[in-house]
Amino acid sequence: MTTVTLLPQDEHNAALLANVRPPEWQNPQPASRYNLVVIGGGTAGLVSAVGAAGLGAKVALVEKYMLGGDCLNVGCVPSKTIIRSAKLMGDIRAAAGFGIEVPPGVAADFGAVMDRVRRVRADLSDFDSVWRMRRLGIDLFLGEGRFTGRDSLAVGGQTLRFKKAVIATGARAMPLPIPGLAEAGYLTNDKVFELTERPGHLGVIGAGPIGAELAQTFRRLGSEVTVFDILPQVLGREDRDAADIVESVLRRDGIDLILEASIKKITVEGGKKVFFFGHEGRDKRVEVDEILSAAGRVPNLEGLNLEAAGVEYQKKGVVVNDYLQTTNPNIYAVGDVALSYQFTHTADAAARIVLQNALFLGRKKVSALTVPWCTYTDPEVAHVGLYPHEAEAAGMAVDTFVQPFNKVDRAVADGDTGGFLKVHVRRGTDKIVGATIVSRHAGELISEITLAMVAGVGLKTLATVIHPYPTQAEAIKKVADAYNRTRLTPTVKKMFERWFSLANSERLERPEVKLAAGAAVVGLALAGVKLVSAVLKE
Repeated sequence: MTTVTLLPQDEHNAALLANVRPPEWQNPQPASRYNLVVIGGGTAGLVSAVGAAGLGAKVALVEKYMLGGDCLNVGCVPSKTIIRSAKLMGDIRAAAGFGIEVPPGVAADFGAVMDRVRRVRADLSDFDSVWRMRRLGIDLFLGEGRFTGRDSLAVGGQTLRFKKAVIATGARAMPLPIPGLAEAGYLTNDKVFELTERPGHLGVIGAGPIGAELAQTFRRLGSEVTVFDILPQVLGREDRDAADIVESVLRRDGIDLILEASIKKITVEGGKKVFFFGHEGRDKRVEVDEILSAAGRVPNLEGLNLEAAGVEYQKKGVVVNDYLQTTNPNIYAVGDVALSYQFTHTADAAARIVLQNALFLGRKKVSALTVPWCTYTDPEVAHVGLYPHEAEAAGMAVDTFVQPFNKVDRAVADGDTGGFLKVHVRRGTDKIVGATIVSRHAGELISEITLAMVAGVGLKTLATVIHPYPTQAEAIKKVADAYNRTRLTPTVKKMFERWFSLANSERLERPEVKLAAGAAVVGLALAGVKLVSAVLKE
């Protein structure tokens, strides 16, 4: 078994390895045949293996590197931990605006920040540990798995035979074809959390979620930061208004954003790494101390020998149908190696689909999932469902309701007024088809919208939900009220006016007036109007 070394070699990384890649681990003797063999011990693989074992299946799990995959080791856990420290530094620098005096010269202790990152990662590793897999009755094989046939896999000199298999080998940072980049040396998310000393000047390639999050983080922790991207906006796939807000905050933090840049080459001069690039029609250069490459991901397919298993794959990953089956109907693929939505929570949800389809003849479709996501900049950007341009491409007309957070009382009290909530509904209905939130807590707020979409609950119903006051989630109710106000058409309004006029009339006791009043009420009921609270709420 290949030995894995983590830097720095401290007690936290030693504790992590003791859980997810212990050097003393001995692979078990294989069973004669497994109900399920899972290749890859990241989120998708762990959910598949643990779920199947919990249902009574005989399961083998194969992991080449460390259990926990990207999320635990080089993704969600370490990145959100360091982001928390950076957010605190942002609060300290903004403290004067809240009436708090902070002594000058307050700075982050980068070494201590990174020590905490490693400690938190180690503390959380027990849940993904080899020991938990053993307790659950899973046969864990540490080593590189390679298909030897349509129903067999070799690992560590042993052969595992299976009825069903799941490929969950994940993805990694894409090598970029920039002349001189490899020779200069660079970090990816795989290596950036090994740092113990803060880079003086960090150059970031890519202004997508990873690039934007870590650029802001390192800037707030004291590094000079320059970000390059070929696109005209940060967070290139996001709502343009949301991206503009994030861009303005990044610039306000002191990050040098060079958008629509063309990097021509990178050299090393006098110990500095030098970017040569084109921007705004001119050739320019920037010197940095370290480079973070955060542009693009590629699936981990090498060494799997998928041809022997009859599994088709492409450059973007394993080919699967809507049931997550590969071209070998007994082999499924899930997670970043196969899906376009490369999120931990998507890998989890899709693995649950695989369990139903592979073990119980289920027909669950991955296309039926409603997938939210969040970029953890400060403020956060969260989204679920369709963007307007995607709805338009699908032939669907939408109406959009926007609630700025500078009109939400709790956001004003929090000083979190720069963002907004956008909700898109199918035109002429209250059916929610998408939403974007920009706020400090957008990742928490998006779940109410996601739940509404999954449950088929429209804005009309959300208007009846009581939200505690004051909370930022009140923005959702405000959007729902805005939708209800659109239902007060001129015709309905005239009916209301007639009713109130009759109600105020001194002639109301006359029989013919009572009859007219009753007719007005019937007309309102037939129109299906229940708008009192929305009409009164401005």
